[in-house]
Amino acid sequence: MRHKALFTTVAACATLAFAGAALAQQQKTDPGKREFEANCAVCHGKDGKGAGPYAAELKAKVPDLTTMAKRNGGVFPVAKAFAIIEGAGKGHGPREMPVWGLDYTVQAEQLLPEMPYNQAVYVRTRINALVEYLVRIQEK
Repeated sequence: MRHKALFTTVAACATLAFAGAALAQQQKTDPGKREFEANCAVCHGKDGKGAGPYAAELKAKVPDLTTMAKRNGGVFPVAKAFAIIEGAGKGHGPREMPVWGLDYTVQAEQLLPEMPYNQAVYVRTRINALVEYLVRIQEK
């Protein structure tokens, strides 16, 4: 009888452990995807192909972000993507795409006003997460 109770307890614990692991996997966040869906999908579309709900309102054609590597000889242009998203590099002048580096800096000031942190690290981390997501959605 005691062995049966022990077996039942061990089986229940194992079941809970597996259920907990599955739940943790489901709730795992993807910061790059979250950034993309919150800031980019409105123009580039949820799939990144350039057909977001706001794309028709823009003067310039919204690029297909899933072909960036293909258009660059099969190599994803990490530095170029970062610079375009950040918006502080060459060619920063008039453009339809928001300057996300500035936007993220303003958000950092508003969200974390009394915390000691490095704003540049905060901005780079968000942009890097987005660039990493773009690498993952490239056409094979």
